[in-house]
Amino acid sequence: MAQHMEQSAACAVADGAPASLVAAALLHDIGHFIGEHPIEALQNGIDNDHESVGADYLKAHFPDSVSEPVRLHVAAKRYLCATDPDYFGRLSPASVDSLEVQGGPMNAREIEDFEANPCHRDAVRLRLYDDDGKIAGLDIKPVTAYRDILESLVRG
Repeated sequence: MAQHMEQSAACAVADGAPASLVAAALLHDIGHFIGEHPIEALQNGIDNDHESVGADYLKAHFPDSVSEPVRLHVAAKRYLCATDPDYFGRLSPASVDSLEVQGGPMNAREIEDFEANPCHRDAVRLRLYDDDGKIAGLDIKPVTAYRDILESLVRG
């Protein structure tokens, strides 16, 4: 999981994303580590709400430009499954399995609500970094390489 988060951040850097989105990519799955459910909850069919758990934690330390894409990254998966006919084919087996537990593709009302959120575009970008950051054994920068970015965004 930690390597996946580092890979997601590397994807954001490669895409030229702003520092806040790089931080969001790096920290998007922190809720798996700090929530009340075990890390394998989604694999066992339990929605651990890791996106909200993580975003709530991050909101206390970082601006909304970091926490809100994290809060919305699962919704972005559901959104893309509903609006992009090719997107589902990009999902990893684990993301396919968790999709139904997380609510399945969005309906028309959910799409409208998602698109009304000012952070929805960054959440979609984060979701794509999340999808691309799942290559076993890829050599990437460790979390410590992002220290300056994270420190620059921490609320004082």
